[in-house]
Amino acid sequence: MKKLEGKIAVVTGASKGIGASIAKHLAAEGAAVVVNYSSSKEGADRVVAEILSEGGKAITVQANVAKKAEIEHLFAETQQVFGKLDILVNNAGIYEFSPIEDITEEHFHKQFDLNVLGLILTSQQGVKHFGSAGGSIINISSIVSTLAPANSSVYSATKAAVDAVTKSLAKELGSRNIRVNSINPGMVETEGTHTAGITVAKSEGRQQTEAQTPLGRIGQPQDIAPAVVFLASSDSAWITGETLYISGGLR
Repeated sequence: MKKLEGKIAVVTGASKGIGASIAKHLAAEGAAVVVNYSSSKEGADRVVAEILSEGGKAITVQANVAKKAEIEHLFAETQQVFGKLDILVNNAGIYEFSPIEDITEEHFHKQFDLNVLGLILTSQQGVKHFGSAGGSIINISSIVSTLAPANSSVYSATKAAVDAVTKSLAKELGSRNIRVNSINPGMVETEGTHTAGITVAKSEGRQQTEAQTPLGRIGQPQDIAPAVVFLASSDSAWITGETLYISGGLR
C-alpha cells in the first residue's frame, strides 16, 4: 500500500519548481493533490496532467495565498471536491535581494505578506479542514533563515519567521494531532532561479555556493520532495516542530 493512500493534500505554489515536484511525489504515494497556483495556469495544468497520466488524482485551484479571500476559496474548492484535508504544504513564496540602501516598504511587504502572513493565514484555514485524526503541515522555509547572506535581510527575515511560526504552531496544535514541520532547502535549481540567473551553470553565485557545499552541488526539486512525503506520512508520526535542512551540508 502506498504511504499516502486516501489522503488529501494541498500544495501552494505548485505550478513549477519545488512545489511541482512535491505535488507529483505526494500523488505518486497515493495522495489526491490540489495543485495551487497564483498566475501560471499553464504550469499547474501541466503538473496535473502528469499526475493523471500516472494514474493519480489532482486538480488545480487558482488563489493568491497572500490574500485571505482567495485562501478561503482554495480550501472551499478542496472541501467541495475531496471532502477533507490531511496534508498542507506551504510552499508558495517569493524572494528578492536588495542592499540596505535600496530597501523600500514595498520590498518588505511584498515578501512578508506572502512568505509569512500568507503562510499563517493558509495554515489558519487549513486547520479548520483537518478531521479528528489531525494532519500534517509542512512549511517550505530556506537555509537563509540562519545563513542570512548579504543583501537578503528582508528575505532571510521572512524565512526566520517561518521557522519560528513552525515551532510555535507545533506546540499550539499538537494536542489536536496536527504536526507542523519545516524544510529548509539550500540553493535549488528551478525555473525561477534559472530565469533570475541565480543558478545558471557558470554564475558566480552558483559556483561560490557549490564550492562551500560539502556535497559539491546545488539542489534539484526532486532532492526536496521525498522529505515532504516523509513528513506527510505516518513514518514521521512522532515528529513535530522540527526544521530539516536539505542543503548538501551547507550551513
